[in-house]
Amino acid sequence: MSGDEAAALIQPGSQIGMSGFTGSGYPKAVPMALARRVADAHLRGDRFKVNVFTGASTGPELDGALAMSGAMQLRTPYQSDPITRKLINAGDMQYIDMHLSHVSQLVEYGFLGKLDWAIVEVTAVLEDDRVIPSTSLGNNQTWIDCAEKIILEVNSSQPMEIEGLHDVYYGLGLPPFREPIPLTSPSQRIGTPYLKIPVEKVVGVVYTDSPDRSTAFKAPDENSKRIAGHVLEFLGWEVKKGRIPQSLLPLQSGVGNIANAMLYGLLEGPFEGMTAYTEVIQDGLIRLMESGKLLSASATAFSLSPDMVAELMPQIGDYRDRIVLRSQELSNNPGIIRRLGVLAMNGMIEADIYGNVNSTHIMGSSMMNGIGGSGDFARNGFISIFMAPSTAQKGTISTIVPMVSHVDHTEHDVNVLVTEQGLADLRGLSPTQRARLIIENCSHPDYRAALKDYSERATRLATGKHTPHMLTESLSWHSRYLRCGHMLRKDEN
Repeated sequence: MSGDEAAALIQPGSQIGMSGFTGSGYPKAVPMALARRVADAHLRGDRFKVNVFTGASTGPELDGALAMSGAMQLRTPYQSDPITRKLINAGDMQYIDMHLSHVSQLVEYGFLGKLDWAIVEVTAVLEDDRVIPSTSLGNNQTWIDCAEKIILEVNSSQPMEIEGLHDVYYGLGLPPFREPIPLTSPSQRIGTPYLKIPVEKVVGVVYTDSPDRSTAFKAPDENSKRIAGHVLEFLGWEVKKGRIPQSLLPLQSGVGNIANAMLYGLLEGPFEGMTAYTEVIQDGLIRLMESGKLLSASATAFSLSPDMVAELMPQIGDYRDRIVLRSQELSNNPGIIRRLGVLAMNGMIEADIYGNVNSTHIMGSSMMNGIGGSGDFARNGFISIFMAPSTAQKGTISTIVPMVSHVDHTEHDVNVLVTEQGLADLRGLSPTQRARLIIENCSHPDYRAALKDYSERATRLATGKHTPHMLTESLSWHSRYLRCGHMLRKDEN
């Protein structure tokens, strides 16, 4: 059927699980048709809203189109679309930000209500009913298992050579009967390359030929290169101390320019025989594979630049023995992350002097994108590293503050903070020791004196001396930005 015919089957109030993770493998035709149907309904004065679940962020044909039409009452668990973000922050769309490892089980347990529809992009349906997944697996397996009805989008723009890249594991049960997941290395395959589709649930198949959204990465700037240099030096020290092997431990890297700069930095580093157990395959991981330094990578999706898509996809079959795409429930599984001893490297919006990290909110109340999988890896990784430049908005905002305006990762889950100024290894330090190290090593010189002054006065005047704070003043670092457009600099009162 056509996308319009498929969208006509969806009723107001439906809960829909859609494929897609970081702009890869998401349905295009049906969401756009649904957006048109909703827009027409709203013109007639009819209320038409649906709840949309995905793996992570998608693309303009899904999040953008549905947000623009006003179709989404609720969105979860992660997004990066500017229109969606605007509606969330205006209070016109409900948004549940959650750990990506939690989504499948909450749906499976029924905590988020009945799932009416699964709309899943696939590469092909073979003659014997085997289904080749697309460029992301995300939560597709859960949507297919739990939804009452299924619509498949078969996208001919995805290369058939992707067959065999996936590893879909069907061994998970429900508590208290869950068995241990028998995965002990990033390259190991424990499932099947194909999705199992209950044929009786399939009510429509829509053919498309639409590429994924791909976003170009910026060339690493000086700050990104310095951050990467500090992390590489730290990893070298950990190897020298005998805490991690020369090949490192499996790498996890968040999405973005700093993360990609970190991966490119490893090209120049001394480490060989590396592996990755992460969420997305980025350009930097592909370059590491080409160099021979990275042996294998496990993820749940691709997140590639347009140039890398054009270069990699025609030869994707050559990577079948080195790349594994898993369901999100495994790529972000806390037990596997801890078992493998993953090195977690993620970005942040701001950190405070005690090591708490905000990775989701601007000024404490405005959502940016969401926590994504950073919490899964930060809490369970062997070493948890968070990175950001020391300032934002052309130097007018310090990303190191007395108290973060929103906490996503508590001081208990943050081992290392890194800015272009330096690195703070927080392991084994008390709060006041962490404060001194973070201020000295990570804060920008323009803000260092003010942060030291705050820390010293808080230590002297606060009622409690363990994690000393002056609450009114610590929050003024954020409120001053709202009033004046900048943070406290060293030359201001």
